[in-house]
Amino acid sequence: MKRALILSQNFPPSSIASVHRCRHLAKHLPHFGWETSVLTIDEAYHKEPPDPHLLTLVPPNVPITRARAIPADAGRFLGVGDLSLRSYPFVTNAISSMFARSHFDAVFITGWPFYHMLMSSWIRNKLNTPVILDFQDPWLSAEGKLRPRWSKGGLAHQLAVWLEPKAVRHANWITSVSETQNAEMAARYPWLDPSRMSAIPIGGDPDDFTAMRASPPPCTVQLEQGAFNICYVGTFLPRAGSVVSAVFKGAAQLRKTHPDLVKRLRFVFVGTSNQPDATARSNHRVWTLADAAGVGDITTEHPGRVGYLQALSLLANANALLLLGSDEPHYTASKIYPALMAQRPYLSIFHRSSSSHAILSDAAGGAVFGFSNAAELEALAPKVADALERLITAPTTFGTPNPSSFAPYTANSVAGQFARVFDMCLS
Repeated sequence: MKRALILSQNFPPSSIASVHRCRHLAKHLPHFGWETSVLTIDEAYHKEPPDPHLLTLVPPNVPITRARAIPADAGRFLGVGDLSLRSYPFVTNAISSMFARSHFDAVFITGWPFYHMLMSSWIRNKLNTPVILDFQDPWLSAEGKLRPRWSKGGLAHQLAVWLEPKAVRHANWITSVSETQNAEMAARYPWLDPSRMSAIPIGGDPDDFTAMRASPPPCTVQLEQGAFNICYVGTFLPRAGSVVSAVFKGAAQLRKTHPDLVKRLRFVFVGTSNQPDATARSNHRVWTLADAAGVGDITTEHPGRVGYLQALSLLANANALLLLGSDEPHYTASKIYPALMAQRPYLSIFHRSSSSHAILSDAAGGAVFGFSNAAELEALAPKVADALERLITAPTTFGTPNPSSFAPYTANSVAGQFARVFDMCLS
């Protein structure tokens, strides 16, 4: 069996969302002839609290090496806060030790964050091993260009402009979550071979729901009994305000025509800050939009990120789900895959060019809305009002999402796609 080394800063029990790419691969790549070993950073050096329940989803036979890092306090004293930089020399030593003990046919490095990708030249040329770089998010983004030049974000963008080509140039293959993201990178670097780039979604694992139901996690967020709870679980994106407002404007219109229905309706937003501890009122950005639309009284926002299994529990037990994108055409939401697997009716709004919109349209099981510009988005409010009415009064008329529609996005299928990439790197 061929062997792959998966390098990811975040791996269970880390609670950062990027753990799922490597978690899925560590579990499913052996089905396609690739034995895996994982190299990650010991959770003792992470700033975020761990999610021990997430570790139960990792097969016990996966070899995991946990590298050290400069402690956060010492890193701040030295002016180095980023964990990938604090761990860089320790990760390099760990890779050397692992190669001294074992042979690896490929090294897979996934990010965010991205600094470990700078090891691609050393791994490919000194260790003579193919390197696959996986960009779960863009290192260089349009949003980054807009940051003030001398702000922390602006300096990070300038650093990315300098470092990204150094990492990418030595990769045998580039993967990301969307064709648009790949096309943008290929346009930046004319020397990059687009035929050695693949768009592969994060996907979701139906087994996770089985595990959640077998051992229900403790829940810090409770759904209101007797109400019709429509849940959104995930980060509130910087450019998602107009999309979220379209939902609230629809609810406000429904209140005018069917006030008794709206009395039952509850919007529940969870994890919108993407931070584990975010209780300050300033973090309630979604509720502020709801209040401005006149539906703050039926909207609850829990900005703090909850554990993964609790997030699945909310998806599985909600009356309906909200799946919302942003005004960016290329935005692809990995959260749609576990939402589809939860088999709950949903209301979705994405840019019409987003792959998420196409996937949700094919899946059925919900009210799907797309838009191409601000005017189209603004005009959705009456249609959203009608969809909300139908969700509350006749949710079963939507049916359930067709499993065949998300079969290509299951963790096992995604692992198969990566196995083919790994195989091509050896040919």
